[in-house]
Order: sequence, then structure tokens, then C-alpha cells
Amino acid sequence: MRCLEEKEFVVFDVETTGLSPTFGDRIVEIAALKAKGFQRIDHFHSLVNPGRSISLAAFEVNRISDQMVASAPRFQDIAADLLSFINGTVLIGHNIRFDLGFLYHELETAGLTIGRDIIFLDTMQIARRVLPELRRYPLWAVANALGIQEHQKHRAMADVELTFEVFCRLARLAHTHNILEEFLE
Repeated sequence: MRCLEEKEFVVFDVETTGLSPTFGDRIVEIAALKAKGFQRIDHFHSLVNPGRSISLAAFEVNRISDQMVASAPRFQDIAADLLSFINGTVLIGHNIRFDLGFLYHELETAGLTIGRDIIFLDTMQIARRVLPELRRYPLWAVANALGIQEHQKHRAMADVELTFEVFCRLARLAHTHNILEEFLE
């Protein structure tokens, strides 16, 4: 746990136009919370103009409309600031592969790449190890199992805050089970 307390980590989340960057879906909102020693130190948040329509299914989940992002910056306009914010940190997310798929795609489209020194942690994978009794592992269910009463809102900053709380509790549980170090390798 000490190595994690000494390292900066960033919890991040994205909201999207749909489920697949391979089929043209894009990020419409991105948020990140930087912490050190489990204390919040900074945050990054932006709506993003995806340059395409937001699907009805995505709108029904995140309530982000085309009108809300019409005057927002394009991803390439915020990409350098985002990379500066996350490089050199432990990057944390819930079901992080989904978010990373979109992040990698957007960065590639902008002609950028993420630093090689970043370690990724998935709170869903940690939860599967320390809360094996759960049947499902969506963020809201893990939060509930940990006694966190906050509801998942499917907006990037609110979900980042919830994931941060989940991660802090999971990290302590993983440490008591002597498995936290597995996730940092």
C-alpha cells in the first residue's frame, strides 16, 4: 500500500456516443481526478464535441445531448492537456478496458500516444478478487457492497468521484488480503 500512497494516481471515466470506437463512436465527456496518498489534488473535466450525433441509447444513459456538446472543444483540442495530466501516474478506472479503448482511439486520431510508464488498475478486477461473493460487478453494485450509498450517474465527473471512493476502499481491502501488489505489477 505504501508504494501506492507515494505515487500519484488518476481515476478517469468517459461518456461516449455509443459502445464501439471501432464503429465510429467517440468520447463526449471525459473526467479525471488526480490523487496522492488517497488525497484529491487536482481534476480535469471537459465535454467533448464528437463531430457526430450521440445515439439515442447513449443519451438515455448519460443524458448528454448533441446541443450540450455543440460548442465543446474537439478531443484533439484537449488531448495535450489530458496527456500532461495523466502521464507518469497510475491510471484507474472501473472496467477500464472500455474507457481505454476510447482513449487510445481518440489519441491515435489526434496523432498522440499515452506514455509507456503508466500503470493501469481496474477497480472491477480488484473487486472480483476481494468481493468474490458478488454476482455482478458494475460500479453501482461494487459501491453498494462497500457501503457507499452514492448512485452511479453515468456522467464522467460523478462516476470518477464514485470510482475514487470505491478504489480507496478496495485498495484497503486488497492490502489486508495481501493482494494489492499483484495489481501494481
